[in-house]
Amino acid sequence: MNPPIDWTADYFFDLTSFEHRSIFESGSPAWNGLKRIFAYLSRSLRPGIHPSAQIMDGAILIGDDIQIGEDCIVEAGAFLRGPLIMGKGCEVRHAAYLRGGIIAGDRCVFGHTSEFKNVIMLDGAKAPHFNYVGDSILGAGVNLGAGSKLSNVKVVHGNVMVSAGSQRIDSGLRKFSAILGDRVEIGCNAVLNPGTILGPGCIVYPNCSPRGYYPQNTVVKLRQEIEMAPRAEG
Repeated sequence: MNPPIDWTADYFFDLTSFEHRSIFESGSPAWNGLKRIFAYLSRSLRPGIHPSAQIMDGAILIGDDIQIGEDCIVEAGAFLRGPLIMGKGCEVRHAAYLRGGIIAGDRCVFGHTSEFKNVIMLDGAKAPHFNYVGDSILGAGVNLGAGSKLSNVKVVHGNVMVSAGSQRIDSGLRKFSAILGDRVEIGCNAVLNPGTILGPGCIVYPNCSPRGYYPQNTVVKLRQEIEMAPRAEG
């Protein structure tokens, strides 16, 4: 019999230096942190922009419930709506769309033409190019390749189920995309289906569409055949 799977945040993330680690409840599945985002923000958010942060002309910030930390950069054309907390040294690039419900640690990247909502990002997590990140938790050092999407809603009605072999767990969430453990790398144009759980150190190759649970240090590959033929004249 396989040993039980550890679904807790302590398995997926090193929380030692993460300022907002108290959002994760000891002994409960990591995805329950998503259920506590707005309650956590309501009691922990300290509105304001650090004097060293650079908010470029043309950036749009909506609401008085935005906290931006030391040495952050928000480029022209970015759109930020609270509530959100952003740690030190974060970068919000041109045309990024932050829709609220965001808790980010230090040195996170919100990329060009990328959209974020109801997200927890640990230190150094990056979604730098053409990404969608909804209802997800990104561990420390996670990187999303260009064009990768974290899909958060099933096409059929009902809560998102977490699958691991024959085991199926009701997440209790209608919207829930992914838990990406520390140092996970997602290849370009990959689409992660709702309820995708990747342990620390996993790699997902480009164009893959994983679902379910993958233990730490798993490489998820898409097999395909490439054919070559001579080009017809004319």
